[in-house]
Amino acid sequence: MALLEVQNVTRRFGDFVAVKNVSFSVKSGEFFTLLGPSGCGKTTLLRMIAGFDLPDEGAIVLDGVDLKDTPPEQRPIHTVFQSYALFPHMTVAQNIAFPLKMADKPEAEIKSKVRDALEQVKLTDKGHRYPHELSGGQKQRVALARGLVNRPRLLLLDEPLGALDAKLREQMQIELIRLQRDVGVTFVFVTHAQAEALALSHRIAVMNEGVVEQLDEPDRLYSFPKNRFVADFIGHVNMLDATVRATGAQLGLTLDRLGPITTRAREGVAVDAHGVFIIRPEQVAIRAVGEASPDPNQFEGTVHDLLYIGDVTTYMVDLPNGARIEALLPNSAPGLAKFFEVGDPVRVSWKADAGAFLDA
Repeated sequence: MALLEVQNVTRRFGDFVAVKNVSFSVKSGEFFTLLGPSGCGKTTLLRMIAGFDLPDEGAIVLDGVDLKDTPPEQRPIHTVFQSYALFPHMTVAQNIAFPLKMADKPEAEIKSKVRDALEQVKLTDKGHRYPHELSGGQKQRVALARGLVNRPRLLLLDEPLGALDAKLREQMQIELIRLQRDVGVTFVFVTHAQAEALALSHRIAVMNEGVVEQLDEPDRLYSFPKNRFVADFIGHVNMLDATVRATGAQLGLTLDRLGPITTRAREGVAVDAHGVFIIRPEQVAIRAVGEASPDPNQFEGTVHDLLYIGDVTTYMVDLPNGARIEALLPNSAPGLAKFFEVGDPVRVSWKADAGAFLDA
């Protein structure tokens, strides 16, 4: 049985429906992420799970018990906020001990659990410090330790890494994965950062305008998006208008004003259906025009712009139909890598099983 079940939950604010008939379940020990743009309903959902808000319709069930009559302080749930919400007048150790004191735990147990919590987040020498004496990453670890100290059934994390710089954010992602694995507490994580969600999660619910567009494992979300919103929101993607010309073991498409290509098969699609062909930039090879390509799908174009990102260079290539396609070229490719400049004629290509067709 699932640890947490969100059952047909709807939340309205006047005429605005923030969450529309959302259902999903979270398994015990899972790192589950609600991902979506600002205003999509993910934080509203988190607040309802925590008990800070209540659904207008539907139920939130934890361990088989409907939480509608359980106030926030009595739910076996803790929330970690982006702002950390640490008490400035308390030391690190006192902040971590606070939930245990509120639960009237014996002093000896509090000391033992605080010591263990400090060790888990690698802050054993910071227990006597105050929040203003800590870095952003240290404050975040204190907030996590406080949330985990009495082993809640569920830990909710609302954009907890949003205030950190890129390098520290990456370090804290690794810490979060380690902590979640070590303590075995179920995490429900809210973020708008796609890369963060892909790196951390066992499963991700992609939200848009109050509904879950797709719920899946990270690799399936990235490789097999169900619609244009998910494809566009998760990472970078090229989208080209297309019409289905043949079905079967492979899907034959005609790209608007470009010509025929083949891509992987898809059930339930009919000849003459209109939609978009999507392909990730890393699936698109780029070569000099005179260099032969083994790929069946290939077109010539001109480099419009390029972006050097250290390990790869992203090329924006203008195609004859006026569309623009992005291609990645690793800068550490074996042998002498060929680099291109703006205005160079190039050939872009991709394999027959790369990309996918999505409905219009």
